[in-house]
Order: sequence, then structure tokens, then C-alpha cells
Amino acid sequence: MEETQVQLPVMAVQGAEESNPLEIHNAFTNPKTVNHRRRWFKIALYIIFVLLGQSAATLLGRLYFDKGGNSKWLATVVQLVGFPVLLPYYLLRTSSSPPKTNTIPSQPSPLVLAFVYVSLGLLVALDCYLYSVGLMYLPVSTYSLICSSQLAFNAFFSFFFNNLKFTPFIINSLVLLTISSTLLAFQPDDSGDSAGVSKGKYVIGFLCTVGASAGYGLVLSLTQLAFTKVLKKETFKVIMDMIIYQCLSATCATLVGLFASGEWKGLKREMEEYELGKASYVLNLTWTAITWQLFNIGCVGLIMDVSSLFSNAISVLSLPIVPIMAVFLYHDKLNGIKGISMALAVWGFVSYVYQHYLDDLRSKAGNSDVQKASLSDEVNGYI
Repeated sequence: MEETQVQLPVMAVQGAEESNPLEIHNAFTNPKTVNHRRRWFKIALYIIFVLLGQSAATLLGRLYFDKGGNSKWLATVVQLVGFPVLLPYYLLRTSSSPPKTNTIPSQPSPLVLAFVYVSLGLLVALDCYLYSVGLMYLPVSTYSLICSSQLAFNAFFSFFFNNLKFTPFIINSLVLLTISSTLLAFQPDDSGDSAGVSKGKYVIGFLCTVGASAGYGLVLSLTQLAFTKVLKKETFKVIMDMIIYQCLSATCATLVGLFASGEWKGLKREMEEYELGKASYVLNLTWTAITWQLFNIGCVGLIMDVSSLFSNAISVLSLPIVPIMAVFLYHDKLNGIKGISMALAVWGFVSYVYQHYLDDLRSKAGNSDVQKASLSDEVNGYI
């Protein structure tokens, strides 16, 4: 009788080993097929939000300047002021999230949180202003191609703030994206075709867009540093708090700039003289604000359901969309230098993403080894 009692657990363990304990564990813990399809439907929807939101917002911003808009501060405000659109999404996701019973880590003080949100918000405000200047003075195709350099700047700042290692693929990406943006500074003098500006203003627009791309890369790196060192977690609520309070701080700063610069005094006349009419003027600004927040919703959704890397990669994936659309909508010239620049930028983008794909594979392999070791310990303890 005693022998039977000993043998039964051993036989059970042997049977479990033959059927792979990890597969049994995953069979019980993986979501059902319906939930799996629903998750991928949401991911596809978020991707559409990112691509359409960013592309439409950029093209609408160019349309504002093309048809008589002249306020750089107003163009900056509309990039940020639509953040209340995120509040229903925030409340819906928060209320639908299951309550957590684990211990909540200690929160930083309100003063520290306020410093993080306000400082990053001011950087975002400056960044958006530089983007507005660049979009005002550059053809939208050139502007979009220069913006691809934000990946290179993000990698550069991540080396100092986020311990990013410079692998051959990252270095290749940095070189290609740098060359891609630099080429646009030496293209033939066709900058006035769609932007209607002098060569001097073209240079200002070029420098401001490069500066904005560098600022965006810096904001991403500092935000990641804040999550790692200050907030110490990346839950949906924490990420949404970061975005909403950043946008609130940035909106307040840009509104101050709008009134301090005196540009608000000419808005009524600007609306009356807008080539497409007053209604189109209001609709342009309204939809620009909405599409930017649509882009934000897509980014947040991808961060939560996939990863921050995937979200950033999809946002840059709109790179070839805007220049191609600009050829048809604004008659921008897609000359040889722009074509080479686009090809180099896409190559650099793919190289950047591929390196992080390899890092993700290594991370998953490491987690799988940890799970197998944990299950092995459980089985040995049972024996």
C-alpha cells in the first residue's frame, strides 16, 4: 500500500512531463480565442488611429498655412488643446480594468510629480512650436522626411539616459537617418513650390524641424527615464496621467505664447480672409486638434496592448504616407534627392526596429527559460 502511494505521484509527474507542463500551464492561462481575436482587432484599430491621425494632422496643418493661416502659436495650440478628448477613453479603460489586490508601490510626492509633468510639458510645448515653424516654411514632404530623424535622436539620447547599447544595427540606423535628413538641405531650390517662402525661411524651417525632432527624441528619453526612476511603473493610469498632465502644461504654455506674442489680435482677420471661408477655417483647426488626439489614443493603446517600441515604430511608419499624399494634394515635387532620402529613412527605420525586435526575442527567450526553471522546481518539489 505504501509503495502504491509513492508510485502514483511519480506516475502523475511522468505523465505531466510527457505532455509538457509548460503547454498545460499555457493552455489554462492563455485567453480564449474570442478574446485573442478581439485583442488583435483593437491593435489593428489603434494602428489605423496612429497612421491616419498623424498623417491627417500633418496634412491639415500644412493646409492651414497654405490657405492663409499665419499664426505659428495657434498652429501649436491645436496640436495640444484637444487632450480633453482623451478623458472619456481614460475613464472607460480605468473603470473596466479589474481591481488589483497586490501591494501598491510607494508614490512619489505631489511636488515631484508636478515637476515631472510641468517640465516635460514645457519641453513638449517648445517642441510643438518648432514643428509649427517647420511646417509653415517647408513643403510637407520635406518636413515629414526630416521628422524621421527623431528615431536617431531618440537613440542618441537613450544612450545617455536609458542605457541603450549601440549595436551595429543601431549605428547603421543613426548613420542612414542622419544622411537622409542632411540630403534635404542640399536639394535643388524648389522649396518655394509648395511653401511659397524664400530660401532663408526654408533654412529656418529646416533647422526648426531638425530641432523639433531632436526635442521629440529628448522628450521620449526623459519620459522613459521618469517612468523608470520616478514613477517606477507603466500602468494604463500612470501613462494616461503622464500624457494628460503633459498636454495640460503644454497647452497652458502655448496659450501664454499666443497672447504674449500678440498673434491672437489677428485671428479674427485671419479667419475672415481664409481662402476656403470661415467655416473651413474653424473645421480645419477643429479636425487638426481631433486628429492629433486620435493619434495619441492609438499610441497609448499600442503601448498598453503591445509595447512602447511598437507604438513608436508605427508612428514613424507614416513616413512614406505623407510625402506621397503631398504630391497629390499640394503638388510637392518628389525629386531624386527626396526619393533617395525616403529610401534611406525607411532603411534606417527598418534597421532600428529590427534591432529592438532581436532584443525582444532575447527577452522572451529569457522569460521562457525562467518559466521552465520555475515549473521544473515545482515538479521536483512535488516529487
